[in-house]
Amino acid sequence: MALVGYARVSSAGQSLEVQEDLLRAAGCDKVFAEKRSGRTTDGRDALADALAWVRDGDVLIVTRLDRLARSITDLRQIVDGLAAKGVGFRALQQTGMDTTTSEGRLLLNILASFAEFEADIRKERQADGIAKAKAAGVYQGRPATIDAGEVAKLKAEGVGPAEIARRLGIGRASVYRVLKETGEATAA
Repeated sequence: MALVGYARVSSAGQSLEVQEDLLRAAGCDKVFAEKRSGRTTDGRDALADALAWVRDGDVLIVTRLDRLARSITDLRQIVDGLAAKGVGFRALQQTGMDTTTSEGRLLLNILASFAEFEADIRKERQADGIAKAKAAGVYQGRPATIDAGEVAKLKAEGVGPAEIARRLGIGRASVYRVLKETGEATAA
């Protein structure tokens, strides 16, 4: 069994030293470290290397959960992937967060359940707010997809950007953006 550490900070100006010291003090012989945002797992090469490195019976250790993942979806995918390989997971500064124990798995699932519950509540509140705005006649929804061909056609007919926006039910800035993307902005 090997204890494998993973340390992460978000920006180049931050130091990994404190995390690396804590991981080595916890018994990690191998520590993967990187300076990358934790909002997604994309582009986190040291994390990918750590996940590829660990083997059955190993334990991946981080100092805190947010060092591994900021989204519950990413956290669950990583931890589930580790479990499928027979690898445990621990977070040093979250007492009890150790998936090598029944209590640790329970704690992880409780935290994941609360996060999902909060997301559901937010979604319900948003739906309630939209329904209320629709009832009050102030909800317009997402803007329609902009038909660049229609914008170009109206422009060719000599219609100005403000009138194009009004006719198509879009903002003037959207008209200018389409004209710029199609190379017609200079004539607007």
